[in-house]
This record gives sequence, structure tokens and C-alpha cells, in this order.
Amino acid sequence: MRADGAVSDQDIYLFHEGTHYSAYRFLGAHITEENGEKGVRFTVWAPNALHVGLAADMNHWNGSNHSLYKVPESGLWSRFFVGVTEGTFYKYDITSPNGERFLKADPCAVRAELRPATASVVAELNGYTWSDAAWRRKKRNPYSKPVNIYEIHLGTWRQKADGSFYTYREIADLLVPYIQEMGYTHIEIMPLSEHPYDLSWGYQLTGYFALTSRYGSPHDFMYFVDQCHQAGVGVILDWVPAHFAKDAHGLRLFDGSPLFEYADPLTAEKPGWGTLTFDFGKPEVRSFLISNALFWMDVYHIDGLRVDAVTSMLRLDFEKEEGSFCRNAKGGIENEEAISFLQQLNETVFNDYPYAMMMAEESSAWPGVTRMTSEGGLGFNYKWNMGWMNDTLKYMETDFHERPRRHNLLTFPICYAYSENFTLPLSHDEVVHGKKSLLDKMPGTYEQKFAGLRLLLGYQITSPGKKLLFMGGEFGQFIEWKDQEALDWFLLDYESHRKLHSYTVALNHLYLREKALWELDHAWEGYQWISADDQEQSVISFIRKGKKKGDALLILINFQPVERVNYRIGVERPGGYAEIFNSDREEFGGGGSVHTDTLRTVKIPWHGQPQSLELTLPPLSMVILKKAPVRRKTAEPQSAAKSRRRKPL
Repeated sequence: MRADGAVSDQDIYLFHEGTHYSAYRFLGAHITEENGEKGVRFTVWAPNALHVGLAADMNHWNGSNHSLYKVPESGLWSRFFVGVTEGTFYKYDITSPNGERFLKADPCAVRAELRPATASVVAELNGYTWSDAAWRRKKRNPYSKPVNIYEIHLGTWRQKADGSFYTYREIADLLVPYIQEMGYTHIEIMPLSEHPYDLSWGYQLTGYFALTSRYGSPHDFMYFVDQCHQAGVGVILDWVPAHFAKDAHGLRLFDGSPLFEYADPLTAEKPGWGTLTFDFGKPEVRSFLISNALFWMDVYHIDGLRVDAVTSMLRLDFEKEEGSFCRNAKGGIENEEAISFLQQLNETVFNDYPYAMMMAEESSAWPGVTRMTSEGGLGFNYKWNMGWMNDTLKYMETDFHERPRRHNLLTFPICYAYSENFTLPLSHDEVVHGKKSLLDKMPGTYEQKFAGLRLLLGYQITSPGKKLLFMGGEFGQFIEWKDQEALDWFLLDYESHRKLHSYTVALNHLYLREKALWELDHAWEGYQWISADDQEQSVISFIRKGKKKGDALLILINFQPVERVNYRIGVERPGGYAEIFNSDREEFGGGGSVHTDTLRTVKIPWHGQPQSLELTLPPLSMVILKKAPVRRKTAEPQSAAKSRRRKPL
């Protein structure tokens, strides 16, 4: 923006080139001073509009006499209004090419009215004093570090006694100590951009730059992120560039023509969701979306984005039958414009924030999601492993007597575990719409359900890849996520849930301590099967390795409610092995069958190894062993040795 507040030629050029990565700095409503007078400059992209006016309380929501000026050959409209102040509610009064008039919220507004009201709000983002400089300076390469994410929906994690929401500030003071106690490294927050309908969970947006007003102000959220960072907790935000809501005040037909969406309805429509797809080939849309991604990092210090619905972006035939979608110019189903956009997005983010986490929710077998763009990949650094999630939950829901014939659901995911940089998600999508909670998915008796969930969480923590768990899973929410009510925290008054909660705490802190569980997450050298084919007993055993040989862990999981006595496994290194974790401990709700003594190897070849050891696997249990350090004789202090050699007087 020029010194006088008008839009600069450089802004115009970069915006239309698709490379303006801070477009929010000139688009939207900006409190400023021009020619010695205070007011607000409004700038909006509406190239096909015949007229754009500012509609607000001051003119009874009629912008006829408060026109913005059309910036020549730019498609932008802009004007400085004297006397407009922070807190002003406004919309744009737009006249379409066919003469129709309607009101639209500002696509780049940084605040919006509390739903169901739909106006934009003039807001100041400056003025918050951050205290997270140490966190921001720290270089955190996630690949060889522990990443254990707690996914949260802010409106239903906890609620006040009357059912109302906590503010961002209030929930920070509750959530941050809880995350520290639990041992999570990051939180991932479901979308916080403004959205009209609570039950969309924030995935159908109308205000991409407007932090939702449901939980307070922009400065309140800055406090939230600041408190997380000061506590050593990273913040990932769920971000939705795939599609947007059709609500009348939103982006749909913004200037009376398809502006943000594709002009061809076969490409634009997402019929399964009732939303519209962004036109990823339009440079201005790229500037808008990439600026929005960086906005959350620049302004709110967000550490990364979980990019929603990537598959729906990549495939022109996503959830569409033949004849209801358009193929690309080569006759294929790939949306080449979306592919190019995602590559540009990731290149730009990592250029500015090399240690950001860009995590794709991609549900197909699309190759190269986490491959570098220079090698033809999409350029993300993480992908949700939906295959692992689907196979694992399918197995865990299987009745015990059927598990031997479905053993491949446990072993097959390792075949592709290193094809991408994966995160293993047990997310909100798996505990809604009649799918049952994680606890209720488990077969068997009441006690067996808890043992099964302990196994599921243990299997996730010990498998290669970063981790994500949706709120409530840590203490065994018994019914699926209600999406309008708070979690059932009263369950912690019951022993089984309280012990499961203690188990999750212990498991998470074990994960933080043991380098073998994350140091070589993305390298084949970090994993080795001991036995993958004991389907008859439904037992798997494997080794997780760190960079140092002494960090290796032997992990055995018994997926049947049957004790396995004298269970033998082959081991590479002879000597003693100590049990460092057992899900059957009484304090976790188990039967208390643990190994207190060091287990010793014998020279009996087994599983292709020269020696082996025996142990007892409790029913539905996970046991973790680690090589016990060799005890060496301690050399006597020199003074003591001399004193013994001295002859008595």
C-alpha cells in the first residue's frame, strides 16, 4: 500500500500474478490515518461489480452514497472513510453485472459478528505484546522429534455450567496445564475461521481471515497461542482451502459472477458437502489462499496447518459419478491447477517458516504427498495415514474369534509405513455419525473394552509415525462425540476411566522419554519385525530403534483375551532385558501380571535370531522390553587400594 493509503502498483501486480503472499495487508478494512485524518481504508476485489459501496449502521445498510472507488485496470475497489472506527459493523453493498444489489461480508475482514449475525467488524490486530520469542527462535525439525498431537474442538472440550463457551483466554488457562500434565507436544484445533453453522465444525467457512467470534477477540486468541508456546506446546490449526460455504453473505458469486469458485458448476460443486470449490487456476484466488495460510502464522504465531480434504482438491471426480464431472485437458481426473496450487502453497510456507508443519489430510494413495516439489511431490512434510487408521480400527472392532483371519490388517500397514512422512490419526471423524467412541468400538466385556483401548493407544504410540488423538479418547469417552456438548469429564469419577487416563499419561510420557519411538520415525532402520505371522495367537512383536543401539525397544502386543505363558521371542543381543512398560499394570486397570525381574536370554535360536527369551503376555496386553545395562565391576578408588596394602602398625 502506498504512503497515502491507496493500493500500490506493486500490490496490484503481485495480487494478479498470484504471488502476493500478504494480501491481507492491503485488502480488507485497515484502521489508519491519511492526510492527517483518522479513519478506515476499505479495499475489496470485485472485478465484475458495477458498483461497490460501504454499508453500515451509519447509512442504514445502504451503500449508495458511500461508494468505493474502482482502482483502474485492477478489479479492486478502495476508499478511505474518515471517522470510521474500530468496532464498526459493515458489509459491501455490491451491484452485479445484471443490476442486482446484495450485501456481502468482507472476504478479508479480520473479525466478524457473532453468529447468527453476519456482518464484518473493523478490528485492530496490533497491540498485543507477545512473550513467545524463545519458542519462535527455537529450530524444531519435527522429523526426529516427538510429535504427539491432541486434537480439540474448542467449543466442546469443556463448557461452562450453563452450557456457554469459554473464551480463548479462559480455555488457555484450563487447557495448557492439562496438555502439560498429559504429555502432549502439540494441540491441533479444529477450524477457527468464521463459519455460520456450529454443526459444520468450522469446515464450511465464510470468513477466512476472521477468527471466529464464538470464543472472544483476536487478542484473546493471541493470548491462547502465547500461553501454549510459553509452556512448550505447539499449535496446529485445521485449515480448509478445498471449498467454502454457499451462504449468501459469503464468497459465492461474490460480485455477481463466479469469482472465487470455478465458473463450470461441474467442477465448482461439491454435492456431497453442499459447498463450492475454489478456482485454483485463478491467480487472485491463489494470492488470497496463500496469504491466508501465512496470515495465521504471521499474525497468530500458528506453528502449522492441517490441510483439510486434500483428496477432494486433487481429484476432479471426487465423490462424483461419470458424467457429473469434467476431466482435465489430458482426459485425466487430476485437478492439475489444484496440484500446482498445493505445491506453490508449500513452497511459500516453507520459504518463510522452514520448521512449520504442513500436514495433508489425504485419504487416497496419491503418491508423493510429502515428497519435495522439486521432485514432483506436493511438498507437504506430513500426511495423515488414513490406511493405518482404517485397517487398525477395522481390526480392533473385530470380535476376538475372528481376529486370526484378519491378522493382515496389523501387518500390511508396515509395507507402506515409510512411503510418506506419516501421522497416525485417531481423529474426530472416527467418533461421530454412529461410528461409536473409541472405547465403545472395542469388543468384549466392560473390562475388555478398556483393555482393548489401552492396546489401541499403545499400538499407535509404538508404531512408526507421529501421533494424533481426538479429545476424550485419553480417558475413554463412552459415547461418541456429541459436537454440541462438553466431553463427559464426570467419567473420571469412575475408577476404570480414571485408570485409563493414568495409563494415557504414562504412555505419553514413555513416548517422550524413549527416543526409539520417534528418532527414526521415517527410516526403515527404525523398525524391525520380530514376528509378524503369529496370527493364530493374534500376537505381533517388533523392535523400534533409535540412533543408538541401546535405545532399542522390544514391543509385544497380545490382541486376544487369553494369557500367553512362556511366550518365546528371538532376540539379537544376549543378556538381560527389563520390562519398562506393561499395559496390564493394576494402576492402569489391568490384572497386574508384570515382570519385576530381569528376563535373561538363552541360546535357543528363535525367529531367525541366535538366542531367545520367554515371558508371559497377559490377556489383551502390550509389553515393552529394553536391554538392561551390563553391570561392570567398579574400580576401587586408588586411596582405598593403597590403604589395604599398607601393613598394620
